Amino acid sequence: MWLRETTPAERKTLVAAFAGYGIDAFDYMIYTFMIPTFITIWAMTKAEAGYIATGALITSALGGWLAGILADKYGRVRVLQWTVLWFSFFTVLSGFTQSPTQLLITRALQGFGFGGEWSVGSVLIAEMISARHRGKAVGLVQSSWAVGWGVSAMAFWAVYALVDAQQAWRVLFWLGALPALVILYIRRNINEPTVYRETRAQLARSGQSSNFLLIFKPGVLRVTVLASLLAMGMQGAYYAVTTWLPTYLKLERHLSVLNTSGYLLVLIAGSFAGYLTSAWLSDRLGRRRCFMLFAICAGVLVTCYTQLPITDGAMMVLGFPLGFFLSGIFSGMGAYLTELFPSHIRGSGQGFCYNFGRAIGSIFPALVGTMSTSMPLGTAIGYMAAGAYLIVVVACLLLPETQGRELTAAVPEAA
Repeated sequence: MWLRETTPAERKTLVAAFAGYGIDAFDYMIYTFMIPTFITIWAMTKAEAGYIATGALITSALGGWLAGILADKYGRVRVLQWTVLWFSFFTVLSGFTQSPTQLLITRALQGFGFGGEWSVGSVLIAEMISARHRGKAVGLVQSSWAVGWGVSAMAFWAVYALVDAQQAWRVLFWLGALPALVILYIRRNINEPTVYRETRAQLARSGQSSNFLLIFKPGVLRVTVLASLLAMGMQGAYYAVTTWLPTYLKLERHLSVLNTSGYLLVLIAGSFAGYLTSAWLSDRLGRRRCFMLFAICAGVLVTCYTQLPITDGAMMVLGFPLGFFLSGIFSGMGAYLTELFPSHIRGSGQGFCYNFGRAIGSIFPALVGTMSTSMPLGTAIGYMAAGAYLIVVVACLLLPETQGRELTAAVPEAA
């Protein structure tokens, strides 16, 4: 197995990034399970629920961009610790809210850390791992989203089975305190990547600095714009589906809490398999071909899942391939963005593109909530996802392939 060919330092970095991103998933996805509860206890509308989800995603975009800039300046490891502490704190604080407005504020603040963790963690992993295993390593870390999502589904079922719904949602948010323990592991085991240290040394010798505005200079701007569109399509489709799927299953398919969790666990199992398979394929087929394959398949499956009059049994069966393609498309993204930008602006470029895409993609849940006032929720989900995946395919056709590209510490000559 390729993991045997990695060094102890590389494996420790994989553990830290895997844990951090899995915690990200738990803290974000746990809210999607609570939407029906808030609709009941706070008389919250579906549009308001969508705004809360979108608010957290917009701030996560800003946090991801800022974290990328800070990671170029202060280091990947230090900023990674800051982001984990930040989103853990505000997730816990969400458990003390008393209204949709208060929850909107705490979730929006939590988003800054949520977005920053992915930006920094994916750069850290990509810079630590050799080119021939980079896609698999970043994809492995990406698969932890399915693990965190799965843990949130099981925690939702267990807590709601033991605690009254009026308090259960608070307990789930308070569990967000546990992730802060990851910081201790990071501090003791993780060092900055060699390519980052060499880049900082070269910049210091030349008297230059890593100005984030360089991602908009001629020669780089086209990549920045297209990569942002690629990220927007992927995330817009993903958030449109996953934010509303628990509500769709409960309100339109009329499933119980237990059955909803069962359907989602099938979807999550497919997601985990999709992450790992896509990670391998991105190193075999290339980044762009893998993205397009998964986008087309995911678009077809979302349409079947939400538009066709299929039975509940068929829906459960389709859940596995839906999760497989819906989530697997992300596996090569961290490696691809890392390879598109030079080292001195890598954190800034990756942070901006992924999180600009997240900011625009975050509008999709709100649009689904608004559209669902005049059409079935499943129809709204299907329309938004199909449009988003079309954007993914177009962006892939216009971007370069980077499979096998080696990362160097070269910086431009001072003017």
